[in-house]
This record gives sequence, C-alpha cells and structure tokens, in this order.
Amino acid sequence: MKSKIKVAVLRGGPSSEYEVSLKTGAGVLANLPEKYEGIDVLIDKEGVWHIGGTPIKPEKLHLRAQVAFLALHGEYGEDGTIQKFFETHNFPFTGSKSLASALGMNKGLSKKIFADHGIPTPNGRVITKRAGADFHKTALELFKTFTQPSVIKPVDRGSSVGVSICHTLPEIEAGLQKAFSVSKAALVEECIKGKEATCGVLEDFRGQDFYALPPVEILPKQHQKFFDYESKYSDTEGAKEICPGNFTRKETELIEKYAIAVHKALGARHYSRTDFMVHPKRGIFALEINTLPGLTPTSLIPKEMDAVGSSYGELLDHLLTLALERK
Repeated sequence: MKSKIKVAVLRGGPSSEYEVSLKTGAGVLANLPEKYEGIDVLIDKEGVWHIGGTPIKPEKLHLRAQVAFLALHGEYGEDGTIQKFFETHNFPFTGSKSLASALGMNKGLSKKIFADHGIPTPNGRVITKRAGADFHKTALELFKTFTQPSVIKPVDRGSSVGVSICHTLPEIEAGLQKAFSVSKAALVEECIKGKEATCGVLEDFRGQDFYALPPVEILPKQHQKFFDYESKYSDTEGAKEICPGNFTRKETELIEKYAIAVHKALGARHYSRTDFMVHPKRGIFALEINTLPGLTPTSLIPKEMDAVGSSYGELLDHLLTLALERK
C-alpha cells in the first residue's frame, strides 16, 4: 500500500487575521484528498509552532511532513516572512514566493505595479504614520485632494481589516486613526462606485498556464458600505455572492484578463485572487491581490471552483501537486 503524502497545514500565526486563518486551516484539513495525511500545525499569536499541543522547532518540520500548505493570512503568513523561511530551508510550500507575497501585501507597492503594467487602478496615495502628526491637518488635505467619498485602508492588512469609506472631514480623520491602529501606513484612494467583483487565477490548470476562474459578483447588504470582515467571515446572512457574476461578456473578459495580468505582474505563484470594482462608465479597476486567498467554507475560490465543475479537494490536490513539483 502506497504511503500517504504528509502535509503540514500551517494556520494561526501572529496576525490580525488569526481567526480567519484558523478557519481556512480547518477547511483545508477537512477536505484533503485521501492520498494526503494532514498534520495540523498551529502557530500561536506569539509565533510558536505546535503539533498536537506540543511546541516544535520550525526547522524540524521536514522530519514530520513533505510539503507545507500555507493556510495563513495577513502579516507573517502572507507578507513573505514565512515564505522566506521555507525558501531558506528548501522546503516545498503552496502559494507565492517571498518577493511576490511581500509586494502583494503592500497595497501601495502593488498599486504602482498595476499602473506600471497598464492595469487600471483607483487614484491613491500612501500616508505614513508619524509620531505627533496632526490628524486634522492631514485629513483636511485629503478632503481637498480627493473627491469624496474616499477609501482609507491599512497598507498591509487583508480581509478588510481597518477599512473605512469616508464622506466627511471627521470621517477621514477617524479613518486614518482606524488604519493607523493596525498599520504604520494607510492607503487613501478614490472610491469607485459600481459592482464589486473578485476573480481567482490558477496556474497549470486545464491545459492553460494561467486559468481565470469565473468572476464573482459581491452584493453587500443594504446597510453595508462594502464587503467587510463581518460579511466575509462572521455574518451568516452577509453579502450575497453570485458566481458567475452578472457581468456583460466584455466586463467578464476584462476582469479575467486583468486578474491574470495582476498575477503575472506581481510574480504570484500557484494561485491568487484579485478584487475589482466595475464602474458602469469608467470600466474595470483592480483594487488589490490576495496571494493566499481565504479557503474557509464561505470563501470565494471554492465557489469559483464549484462553478467550473471542480471541487475543493481537487483544488487542494492541484496546489499541493504544484508545490511538490517545485513549480
């Protein structure tokens, strides 16, 4: 009998998205195909790794597993830190390498790369947190610079953590303080009105080097301004997600084209998911890339896979195969 491939599923970590990562990891562990043996590697909020409740040294992971599935999100897990560790130890892992992860996590840098590659993205500006800074003065400048409403988000967080949509001067000031409470920098950008969309990309899938999954249309509830953290992970009656979304053929083609372009421009690996806004007159705007998209039971990539007749388990098998083949 052929022995199973041992997969270390890393979840948790010292991140503001710790709880989301726990859910993604649980989803991965529960849906691994039969040929794999899942090993639950819980990283606590202090960064200590555990297997079965016992602390382990990260550099000893190769004695327990053959490949790592990264079910981590946010800082540490998605910013290149853990990827650099595995690269240094020549250990196979799923998802993008360290440089692409770091670029994707930094919304300011990734927006510049989008623009440099001709990918439309909202006008934006990065504001750095400074000790003793006058929030009111900065907010007033932003209020005059950007047509309101504007969006303020931490430059290096995911899952909509710390995001605000601002219409007034006091809201901009509060939005800056909210973003700075979790990050050292904030991205301020114009708020594009229209349909929310997201589109996943898989590498080496169905005979294509880069395969765009069907774009999802996201319809926040009436009381919600956007697809926030609660809608993504906590609210059982949150935003409505339609897959495939109600987009025109041209819109669908452009979303898929730009999703692949974003993936390639940042040098992402294996898979990614890019968020967009679809303005009825101005067209498609790329907002940000997710180099380790959520894989919880309510996440979007599994829904896109289902729409093309593929399963969650097949997705996991595909990603692990790419990692083991060192692609």
